[in-house]
Amino acid sequence: MLQVRRADTQSVMQAFIDADLRGECHLIGHPNTLDRIRMLRAGSPVLDESRTDLQSAWARTSYEIARLRDNPACAAQEFAAHADASDPGLSCTLSFNATEDVAAPYSVHGTRPRVAVLREQGVNGQVEMAAAFDAAGFAPVDVHMSDIVSGRVSLAEFKGLAACGGFSYGDVLGAGGGWAKSILFNPRARDQFAAFFQRADSFALGVCNGCQMMSQLHDLIPGAEAWPRFERNLSEQFEARFVMAEVLASPSLFFDGMAGSKLPIVVSHGEGRVLFRDPAHADLARLALRYVDNRGLPTDLYPANPNGSPAGATGFTTADGRFTILMPHPERIFRSAQLSWRPIGMAGASPWMRMFLNARKWVD
Repeated sequence: MLQVRRADTQSVMQAFIDADLRGECHLIGHPNTLDRIRMLRAGSPVLDESRTDLQSAWARTSYEIARLRDNPACAAQEFAAHADASDPGLSCTLSFNATEDVAAPYSVHGTRPRVAVLREQGVNGQVEMAAAFDAAGFAPVDVHMSDIVSGRVSLAEFKGLAACGGFSYGDVLGAGGGWAKSILFNPRARDQFAAFFQRADSFALGVCNGCQMMSQLHDLIPGAEAWPRFERNLSEQFEARFVMAEVLASPSLFFDGMAGSKLPIVVSHGEGRVLFRDPAHADLARLALRYVDNRGLPTDLYPANPNGSPAGATGFTTADGRFTILMPHPERIFRSAQLSWRPIGMAGASPWMRMFLNARKWVD
């Protein structure tokens, strides 16, 4: 089935005729504004159903399976969402000009600050992360944990550090647990990271598995004392989705000038549910990013909130904004072409590219 603009109907039909496919091409209908599926024969309706009713019927089998296999409350919330005819869907509301290159004045001289793109056994997001930092004017360097442990590489050589997503050590010791312990329990690595975090001119970004790992280094990171840990998703399943997020006002250098923006982002994790080590930390942690529903409101409902974090909390920063952790993947969608949905006319860099340009601006 092919949908075309009414003005193009004749030229499309002619293309089929020219290809000797006239008998295979038929006009069967057109979109309506009623949110209903209507089929007519000889002018009389043979099917007239609401889109939401049909979508719910289509989804019921999957719901019945998920209700038995996964968290039944999450399954019920997702199934109920199919019946919401007023859901406006994904949107993109920005508080900044996404086409502006805020790093241009600092990149014009050709200086490319070095950023360590850090990975460990099981991490798989390093290429995407390197591409995003490279596009922003950095010189990304592939750094494996074994390079640091062996002394082949020193973090003193870098302005920035990016801990990437994946499943370090298969998450056998919990989300990012093995990776964090390979730092905390190795004197050389611990000293390297502690010294890096203490420098006034350094910055770091932790995404997904890197977020989970960095959250467990809170004792080494100035201002990270109240950061939470990340536990198994409330749905009890790995979640790979495209959901809405809101950038909050925070000191984070990555989100400079982006506060108030609400736009889609990729999530891909099995253990992203925020759990504070101390209930008092919920008010002390500096929240920088949260999940919102399609109306732009913070939500606990699945799947708009894919992991069950309270009030959609999913990104945190420090008092000085130099260190930021978040569960979603902005590095996977720094180009508009990578977005599975985007507003009409959006091209080139996506709005998430601003994070990496902000980092380049901050260095100078």
